[in-house]
Amino acid sequence: MIYPRKRFGQHWLKDNAVLNKIIESAHLSNIDKVLEIGPGTGILTRRLLSQVSSLTAVEVDWDLYEQLIKKFHNYDNLLLLQRDILKIDLSVEISKNNFFWPINKVVANIPYNITNPILEKLLGSIPNPYHSPYEIIVLLVQKEVAKRITASPGDKAYGALSAKIQYLARCNYICDVSCKAFYPIPKVDSAIITLHPHILNSSVLNPSYLESLINLGFSNRRKMLHNNLKNTIDIKYLIEFLEKTNLDLKIRAENLSINQWIELSNYLYPLKDK
Repeated sequence: MIYPRKRFGQHWLKDNAVLNKIIESAHLSNIDKVLEIGPGTGILTRRLLSQVSSLTAVEVDWDLYEQLIKKFHNYDNLLLLQRDILKIDLSVEISKNNFFWPINKVVANIPYNITNPILEKLLGSIPNPYHSPYEIIVLLVQKEVAKRITASPGDKAYGALSAKIQYLARCNYICDVSCKAFYPIPKVDSAIITLHPHILNSSVLNPSYLESLINLGFSNRRKMLHNNLKNTIDIKYLIEFLEKTNLDLKIRAENLSINQWIELSNYLYPLKDK
């Protein structure tokens, strides 16, 4: 018998209602080529295989990988890879196999301790966005992180992560998932979210500057935006922008949408050295 390993952050999903919600959220069809990250015991894998054209499942745990090979050896539409998802280059591994490539959807129950690196793997970053082939990414993540990713401007959970991920994708909060849906039971609840990657935003003058501006803006949530940015720009330019866009001069970072961050970045970038 195989037991969950702490070092991999393994919590195996066991609730059929949650499985149904994940499947429903992915809007699967028989032409989809899907990536599953961390198939674990294969409970979701089996459901996916019956509904999609092909499934590539990446599992880091060798013992689980061997068990999955035995369990699904008669499925021709499954490609099992024993790899670390953070280190693998899927385009190199499987792009020569047209049956499994290109992948157009992703489904994953993400270990809490590598959520941010996996998000960057799937979406990239503002300066280096991944030109994603994915139509939709369905993730089961820690509830607190799900709230932060999908938060709207003005929400308590809205922060730098919210703005940066929402630059890269349209984010939707699907539903809460109780900690009791997993074995072993984690200490916190989870949630299902969906991400729809955006086409690269070509209107941004300097993506690196945008990312640094967002990080600075949220560096102290209690402070007003002009206090967080005063050491990097001449505040008169920020005031000019706020007045031109009819925004409160006492505005805080959490009140700006990603589109407003882009506008602010484009306005300030040409003036940053003046």
